[in-house]
Amino acid sequence: MSTIDTIYPAEAKEAFAAGRDTRAAQPKSRPAYRLWTSFVLWMQKRESRWVLRDLTDDQLCDIGLTRSEARTEVSKSFFWG
Repeated sequence: MSTIDTIYPAEAKEAFAAGRDTRAAQPKSRPAYRLWTSFVLWMQKRESRWVLRDLTDDQLCDIGLTRSEARTEVSKSFFWG
């Protein structure tokens, strides 16, 4: 489990869900569905990294991360996943 999976906040999930109804747009074929779910997971991680970027040092301490660990997570490339 990666750091981003453990810190995905409810606010980011709600914001993502409010902007896009993923159930309505799900493809029917299995390969397309797998591609779609991969894309949705990538979008969720991207959004949570943006939220992580804006946390204060006290908030990072509450979730057990240092500023440098948060910076490392936020700076992961597009292809990291």
